[in-house]
Amino acid sequence: GEVYNLGGGKANSTSILEAFQHVEKLSGKAQVFTYLDQNRAGDHICYYSDLRKMRAHYPSWDITQSLEDTIRQIVEAWRKRGAAAPV
Repeated sequence: GEVYNLGGGKANSTSILEAFQHVEKLSGKAQVFTYLDQNRAGDHICYYSDLRKMRAHYPSWDITQSLEDTIRQIVEAWRKRGAAAPV
């Protein structure tokens, strides 16, 4: 069998700060966090999935969920959990 690196690819990559902005936009609530301008040991500066092998082996495959769709689903799931949810 083959091993494939799946994920959102470059088009759907985001930083943690950008993810907070998406959540704020979709939820209408400010996110509470502390920003430190210092990388932790082992932190990735930038990471996104390389989808070339998957696309080469399965040319009709494509990403069906955008980053915003995924974050929207997470926000909706948090809302369903009720008052303890951060959004």
